[in-house]
Amino acid sequence: MSGGDLGQPVELAPGVLALFTGRGGGVSASPFDSLNLGGGVGDDPAAVAANRRLVARACGLSADRLAWMRQVHGTTVCRAASGNSTTSGETAHPGPPEADAIFTDAAGLALGVLTADCVPVLLADPQARIIGAAHAGREGMAAGVVTELVTAMSAAGADPARMQAAIGPHICGGCYEVPAEMRDRVSAQVPESGCVTRDGTPGIDVAAGVNAQLARAGVRTVTRDPRCTAETPGLYSYRRDGRTGRLAGLVWLAP
Repeated sequence: MSGGDLGQPVELAPGVLALFTGRGGGVSASPFDSLNLGGGVGDDPAAVAANRRLVARACGLSADRLAWMRQVHGTTVCRAASGNSTTSGETAHPGPPEADAIFTDAAGLALGVLTADCVPVLLADPQARIIGAAHAGREGMAAGVVTELVTAMSAAGADPARMQAAIGPHICGGCYEVPAEMRDRVSAQVPESGCVTRDGTPGIDVAAGVNAQLARAGVRTVTRDPRCTAETPGLYSYRRDGRTGRLAGLVWLAP
């Protein structure tokens, strides 16, 4: 879903557009060069704001029509309203909410998820015109953040059988080495996530876990970007680089 640095939006489902950004084409300096979209990684806030404006323009939207989250590797799901305010439970948030999944039925409002090895997941029910985005890291995947998003979207009127999902660039199981105790703990919760790396060491395949959770939730149509962030220089990778920027996965309803 990315044809280059900023990429070109593609149709995830009828009336639903999506975009996964790359690393280049922005204004951030090293080590965030150059299209860093993460505001909490130590980059110049002015550069991040400029990069977000560039991405919004690529989406055909204004920067205030991008809805972000303060991601914490949890399972909280929030709803973005038409005015770009968000709610989590009964609490309204004037700024980005602390959450790892977000959904909306508002047209022309792009939901953004930031990653640099974690799995970005975009969801859409084109008939109900409800879309969602989730940040599925190791802990969020194990705790079920994607399942929680499907549940929240379903409660709002979406149907998992009609949903289409896109899994964006992420670190692959062949590169994601972890201690054996961690692999065993996570795979006890999501068996499909346990793996062995290319070096024969314990690993976690977060995307495989997400894919299995989507299937169990009734989501039948899933596309998956094959690129591994750790192996692709044109993508940010925390595992490879340490201090680095963030990619974005974005999904929005056409007006």
